[in-house]
Amino acid sequence: MSLPVRSGRKRPVLLAIATTAVTLVALAPPGSAAAAPEQAGIYIVQLAGAPIAGYTGGVAGIAATKPTPGAKIDTKAWNFTAYRDHLRTKRAEALKGAKVDAKKTVATYDTTLNGFAAKITPSEAAKLSRTAGVVKVVKSEVYSTKTISTPAFLGLDGATGTWKKQFGDVSHAGEGTVVGIIDTGIWPENPSFAPLPEPRPDQDVIDAKWQGECQYGDEQPVDCNNKLIGARYFNLGSVDIIDEEFVSPRDFDGHGTHTASTAAGNNDVAAVINGVEVGKASGMAPAARLAAYKICWELPDFSTANCGSAETVAAVEAAVLDGVDVINYSIGGPSGATTDMVSSAFYYAAAAGVFVATSAGNTPGASTVAHVSPWTTTVAASTHDRASSKSVTLGNGATYTGAGIGPAVPSAPLVDAAVAGKAGVDPAEAELCFIDSLDPAKVTGKIVLCRRGVNARTDKSFAVQQAGGVGMVMYNPAPNSLNADFHYVPSVHVNHTDGAAIKAYAATTGATASLAAAVKVTAQAPAMASFSSQGPAVAGGGDLLKPDITAPGVDVIAAVSPAGNLGNNFNALSGTSMSSPHIAGIAALLKSKNPTWSPMAIKSAIMTTAGQVDNTGAPIQRDGAAANPFDFGSGHVRPGSAFDPGIVYDSTPLEWTQYSCSIDEHQYFEDGTDVCGVLPQSDPSDLNYASIAVGDLAGKQTITRTVTNTTNQASVYFPRVEAPAGYTVKVTPSALTVLPRKSASFTVEITRTTAAKGTWAFGSLTWSDLRGHSARSPIAVRGADLAASNQVLLQGASGSLPLSVRSATAGTLTTKAYGLVESTTHTQHMTGPETGFNTGAPAESPGAKKVTVTVPAGSKGARFATFDSDHVKATDVDLFLYKDGALVGTSAGGTSNEGISVTEPGTYDVWVVAFALPPGVPEVDTVLHSFVVPGTSGGSLSVTPTTQSVTPGKAATVTASWSGAVPGKHYVGVVEYAVGTVTDRTVLVINA
Repeated sequence: MSLPVRSGRKRPVLLAIATTAVTLVALAPPGSAAAAPEQAGIYIVQLAGAPIAGYTGGVAGIAATKPTPGAKIDTKAWNFTAYRDHLRTKRAEALKGAKVDAKKTVATYDTTLNGFAAKITPSEAAKLSRTAGVVKVVKSEVYSTKTISTPAFLGLDGATGTWKKQFGDVSHAGEGTVVGIIDTGIWPENPSFAPLPEPRPDQDVIDAKWQGECQYGDEQPVDCNNKLIGARYFNLGSVDIIDEEFVSPRDFDGHGTHTASTAAGNNDVAAVINGVEVGKASGMAPAARLAAYKICWELPDFSTANCGSAETVAAVEAAVLDGVDVINYSIGGPSGATTDMVSSAFYYAAAAGVFVATSAGNTPGASTVAHVSPWTTTVAASTHDRASSKSVTLGNGATYTGAGIGPAVPSAPLVDAAVAGKAGVDPAEAELCFIDSLDPAKVTGKIVLCRRGVNARTDKSFAVQQAGGVGMVMYNPAPNSLNADFHYVPSVHVNHTDGAAIKAYAATTGATASLAAAVKVTAQAPAMASFSSQGPAVAGGGDLLKPDITAPGVDVIAAVSPAGNLGNNFNALSGTSMSSPHIAGIAALLKSKNPTWSPMAIKSAIMTTAGQVDNTGAPIQRDGAAANPFDFGSGHVRPGSAFDPGIVYDSTPLEWTQYSCSIDEHQYFEDGTDVCGVLPQSDPSDLNYASIAVGDLAGKQTITRTVTNTTNQASVYFPRVEAPAGYTVKVTPSALTVLPRKSASFTVEITRTTAAKGTWAFGSLTWSDLRGHSARSPIAVRGADLAASNQVLLQGASGSLPLSVRSATAGTLTTKAYGLVESTTHTQHMTGPETGFNTGAPAESPGAKKVTVTVPAGSKGARFATFDSDHVKATDVDLFLYKDGALVGTSAGGTSNEGISVTEPGTYDVWVVAFALPPGVPEVDTVLHSFVVPGTSGGSLSVTPTTQSVTPGKAATVTASWSGAVPGKHYVGVVEYAVGTVTDRTVLVINA
């Protein structure tokens, strides 16, 4: 079927994943900021009680619907229908109780989330949030989508590869499994999705599980076959649809097509880019079936696609009911929560036996990793060994080597794009080689020097070609990866130091350059991609190691949509979006071979068999230095080893819930009872995970793990420990006997000796038997003298909460309470947004105002916060905190719920920035709340006991209680702990 290619500029290379966290909407009556008509939006409403995938019984007369291990949800069973009807009744009761018209519902959720999505006003959302049976109401957030040699690099193909060894032949690799891709849709005519040869040996297996459909669509429809067996699309109103988009499962952007073909595209497909065949492409599980779920829609500027969380939840529901075995989700996500709506949907997908792979994010730096829930597998990005070297020689004789593809270019004039822009074009845009920014009179016949950043790399060479240039040198302005992209003119990509030298030379009179022809090389690999997001995870305070694993994510060649890729059916893309489907496909291979394995067993097998060295035997690198588990988790995936891990670390939904409770993220029964109130308390480090992490280790801590034998033979395992520097590690027992298909437990005692406080150290624990199995777990530990929660968020006019604290030394623990303190408000009038706030030189503007607050000596702490409830809907307020002219704190999420806490006295400048105003609202009042907790006790916050003896490393418990708070007000208190001269504190933030 031949389809027209729609117009539209589309970047074909690095796809950046937005990692903006979902922020729960604080739903309270609108404040008195600028009055404006309420605008309806898409809200997700979560009700108390488990959805179908997690229901284990409890409703009179209705048996459990949660599938047994290895089984799918039985949609034909009587209890499925009965419980679904029960949940329908509960939805109706919630809508009726809030007096919200049921016709405003745009989607219902009952399989992986209990609730619905509705197009309602903020006032209606507020009513729903106060209605019995409603757990939370959240505005549908919008995220963004921000493989020629990888099968060989991963050891899948070839006579001795995993496909041959495990499946007999590549044609059977992944049979019996269905991979669901939640993304931008799919281009079904791509040969990567051509029909598989008939008859299919796994057809009975597929028929028994598959209940999906192929939605035809309203325009440019999609036809399915025995490879692409399902396709759906979702648009509930979170994202506007541009005219160029396809209102069907058909992919405009290309991102979803790329991830689908990477995970499970057909084998040995000729890949052609810009008219040149670049090799043969294959997915990781070429015999697996595919189902596409389109939730992301192209933006008007064709820069990326946006994806609503309401649509995501609907797609997860459909995928689980359809019968997928694996979900790939290469979309942005939260970094600081595990119970947001999307994560909750994935929780129940995993509970139903579906493996979920997610991208770690493309924002490097400490604690930037997204998708931090233990029930998903979070994937970082690294390089593979296919590389193409290219050099540029300057007229002064200097030669610089970088990455590039294509023919040589003889000596030609060299011009810096920064001075080659058209009249009236911003020089900054010209320097970046924006399309239509370069002056042909200054560029024709020349090699152009372009700065990397902002626009797509291949857009830069397109701009050079457009202006008559014959070649391009692209340089990094700062340390970053080098990419051999498929450009429109011969191009070389050089690093920041070489780029600076070339730029200096280009400024001289008569500068010339020539480009050598590209040379294929085998690169040292893997190395971590410089863009790959890093741990420690914000959620849990570092007690769960994320990311979990790394896989190829740089210059991955796979199928795309020609509509958004200038007519190309294949392209090279980079990002953790590209690494995640590698793991999804490998998970499908493991599921195909081991159909009874749980998602957590599959994850464990992938993690414990990963590698930590590159193809030269050196430690995996990141930006020239040895990488660590915050970069790659357990290491680089080694698919062949994962098929026989020997032992796995499995876990259950109950354990996941205990983990969420232990990091103060709550779930609720149908009657509104807090699940965390009835479950045994646990330490988050004790979740039965294939890695070990302790975010604050005071003295020593003992961690428990349980392993399960995946073989039919008993085996004795022996531990080998590489202790983190400054710690000792004791494993008990010293020999672990694990019977066939049975489990055994052990403990790991970690003791801090010389490690510095507040710094991370890394090590590992490897269990090996005499049958050739080795299961390695990374260890990440951060030392502390006293370890307690930094901050706890609470609700209610009164209440109490147990707090846990550990000491590195023996002695007497003294505990005191300070506060509660009600906030002081500071109102600022903003006459416009401020999107370009300069943190290096802050200055007042129509959308940025400064508030100065003094925290007196002797104070126990202070907090500065803003709340959604004080602001007009869709206002986005950010906070930047300075002390003595230095930036000491930032809170810049996607709403007006922001907060920064400090412990040191002094004079602070709080910059309140109105980053975004609501549509049609030119002016707003912002309200800053400041809390200064004095150094005198005796307020409405109390703690018991005030003194107790403590043992090194053993948790002590104190109970904080408060009363007398006024509903609707905001308060802060501090609980201070001391053992001798060592102190720590917990800030209690209470929204009454």
